Amino acid sequence: MSGVGGVGGVGGIDRVMQLRQQILERNEALSRANSTPAATGIADAKPTSFAATLENALKDVNQSQSVAGELSAAYERGETVDIAKVMLARQQASVGFEATLQVRNKLLSAYQNIMSMPV
Repeated sequence: MSGVGGVGGVGGIDRVMQLRQQILERNEALSRANSTPAATGIADAKPTSFAATLENALKDVNQSQSVAGELSAAYERGETVDIAKVMLARQQASVGFEATLQVRNKLLSAYQNIMSMPV
């Protein structure tokens, strides 16, 4: 009987690895889709300000954190939610937050460098 439990555990790991691979493929496809307008030319793309781009990025991070929180809460309430989905959403939110934090740190460092320049 213990052999059967081990096979189920390996099957679960395989499922998580398949989900991970699907996420990586989707991210790669999105990266290619986002880079396509730049390759065809910027003239047909609408110009956006830095503030608007930053605001959109922050909204995306906030949305991913909200989704992760909702999935976690649903799992804790005992609703039928796949634990792999919950963990992946939490990791995605965590990575987004860390990236946002690093961008903030770089912006703050650049601002401090500019402010310390002699006039």
